[in-house]
Amino acid sequence: MFHGHRNTKEPNFNFEKGFEMKWTDTQRIAEALYDKFPEIDPKTIRFTDLYQWVQELDGFDDDPNKCGEKILEAIQLAWMDEVE
Repeated sequence: MFHGHRNTKEPNFNFEKGFEMKWTDTQRIAEALYDKFPEIDPKTIRFTDLYQWVQELDGFDDDPNKCGEKILEAIQLAWMDEVE
C-alpha cells in the first residue's frame, strides 16, 4: 500500500541522486549505454572502452575495482539484447 513515503530501504537509493547504478546492475547499465551511444554496435566494442563508458554514465556510482571481465561481458550481452 502506498503511503506517500519514499522507500529508503530500496537498494542503491540516494535521496539526492535517486537510484545509483552498481556494476551488478547490468540491465540498467545496458539501457543507459544504448540511450547514450545509439550508433555503437556493442559487438564491436573493447572492454577497456566499455569499462570507461560505464563509469561515466549519469547515476553510476561504484568502485572501479569491483569490475571484472565477467561483469563487462554481462553488460555487453545485455547491451546487445537492447540493440536487437
